[in-house]
Amino acid sequence: MIECTKIKNLFQNFKFNSPFDHSSVDNFLEEDLAQEIEKEFLDYNSDKWFVYKNQIEDKKAQNDWNVFPSKTYQLFQYMNSQSFVDLLSEQTGVKLYADSGLHGGGYHMHGTGGNLNPHLDYSIHPKLGLQRKLNIIIYISSELKEEHGGHLGLWNHNEETNQPKDLIKEIEPKYNRAVVFDTTQNSWHGMSRPLTQPEGIYRKSLAIYYLCEPNQNALTNKRAIFAPREEQKGDSKVEEVIKLRSDVKTSQMVYTTTH
Repeated sequence: MIECTKIKNLFQNFKFNSPFDHSSVDNFLEEDLAQEIEKEFLDYNSDKWFVYKNQIEDKKAQNDWNVFPSKTYQLFQYMNSQSFVDLLSEQTGVKLYADSGLHGGGYHMHGTGGNLNPHLDYSIHPKLGLQRKLNIIIYISSELKEEHGGHLGLWNHNEETNQPKDLIKEIEPKYNRAVVFDTTQNSWHGMSRPLTQPEGIYRKSLAIYYLCEPNQNALTNKRAIFAPREEQKGDSKVEEVIKLRSDVKTSQMVYTTTH
């Protein structure tokens, strides 16, 4: 399903990249499987999506196992299996745990105008109490081209403001490309380029997250912490959405707001 060498290649330069540990590898899935996964992907207009649409994010997501067709279900099961997680633990040197509930993961999809502001992922799993350590994202849109945008941006951290500082790297969401990164290193990431693809072409991805025992200096946030883009700085409405979005008790109030 995924060749062992692909996992090793994915982590080959993992600890040597900035602004935080990350790497990527192309042709991650066997080609036949990648094609099947793309064909199975949930239609953008399906009513099964959970929709995020506000000033800081515009995307659709689904993590319900009952929604996943056969090949997708099998892939998620494999990537949450003990043997696969053990392989990741070996590569990172950290004891990792799967999140079989795919909290925040699963299917992700962006249409034209899709957006995801720079953000830090939740640090502590709200139900398991474990720390989020590793993200693996697999892009699965064969029709999406480089000129359409939607690149994954990686920002360094401003210690003085506790905000993202400079955009250090952009990774094209190329078909069958996998990206892995450590989420415990002030790992500001998001969509660096707005999506400008024609109608009917989408940015599709699979997201799988892995957990570890919380370290002593772990952040305590149980929801993502977003940052405004340059043109949004000083906008009180955006700042209010960011504040509400970061709190477990209020985050659902602004998932689909436009105020």
